[in-house]
Amino acid sequence: MSIVLVGGEKGGTGKTTLATNMAALLALEGKDVLLIDTDRQGTASFWAAVREEAEVEPRIASVQKFGKGLAGQVQDLANRYDEVIIDAGGRDSMELRYALGVCDRAYVPVQPFQFDIWTIRQMDELVSMAKGFNPKLQASIVLNRVSTNPVVREDKETREFFAGEGFEHLSIMEPILHERISFRKSARDGLSVTEWKQDKKASAEMNQFFREIYCG
Repeated sequence: MSIVLVGGEKGGTGKTTLATNMAALLALEGKDVLLIDTDRQGTASFWAAVREEAEVEPRIASVQKFGKGLAGQVQDLANRYDEVIIDAGGRDSMELRYALGVCDRAYVPVQPFQFDIWTIRQMDELVSMAKGFNPKLQASIVLNRVSTNPVVREDKETREFFAGEGFEHLSIMEPILHERISFRKSARDGLSVTEWKQDKKASAEMNQFFREIYCG
């Protein structure tokens, strides 16, 4: 059993897309997975509700949790499921901090063309503080929504930036995910991009990302 957090301080980086796709892929492998939505916008919960209403199999349990009791609630729920995924909103919230304190691994999506140096530095500091309570925590940057234009080398430039900054508590994952409309279209139906089966490239990228997390 593991508790995985997808979160960060910057909004619009694709956190919910990653969290919901990971939950679906775990369920497809026969895992009893719980998706915890700590973002008050409730996008992950809405995705799960659409999936439930459409009677998509396998079913995925989803709950919303907020506030000071989050850490204890997550730990209690984790005992009832094979895997837990937490979707945290794009800001330095109480929920993000508490989730960092109880998760095993945290993944921070970053759009290369929008990354904010201060935000990533602040995230590195948040992880550092969380490790004081949660020493097992491992945190990684995910390059997400990268341009599909081969001329644009956003991923290379971003990796060079991270190497130069030398963040102490954040590593950067090798798999990247590109900006593809299929992620949005599949989500509207309560599906992962793999279940949607209309974009092999997007599915391959998501599966590579998933394998790096759960099989690496």
